[in-house]
Amino acid sequence: MVSNTRLYGAAIGVVSGGYSLWSASTGAMGTGGWLMLVLGAVVLVHGVLLLTEYADPLGDASGPLMIAYAVLMLLNQALLGSGTMDGMSGGMDGGMGGGMQGGMAGPTAGMGWDAGMAALAVLMLLSGVIMTQDDSPDGEM
Repeated sequence: MVSNTRLYGAAIGVVSGGYSLWSASTGAMGTGGWLMLVLGAVVLVHGVLLLTEYADPLGDASGPLMIAYAVLMLLNQALLGSGTMDGMSGGMDGGMGGGMQGGMAGPTAGMGWDAGMAALAVLMLLSGVIMTQDDSPDGEM
């Protein structure tokens, strides 16, 4: 029987990984897009594995792995939001109808950060922390 903790971790992994894959496939594939594509695939597979007997060999590593995935996703979102990835160095027409000329930096610029991805990454981080804190012998909460 799959524990509630593993079910929760699997749900977060599958949704975060799937959203990451979808998100990466809808934009230009710069550095951030490729990172999200690869990371999304890894997270999705990890989430599915948590629903199988193959999760047992992962043992106590699942929680820290989820934390690591979340940190990478949040770091990627921070870099996208700051405009330092994917060639976002400014010079884009940033206003409605061209009213604002020049580089528009921050979360609203071009392929900037994705609030949905950031929220899922925070949930994955919390899931990883919960998975590392689960001390019950059968994993039930």
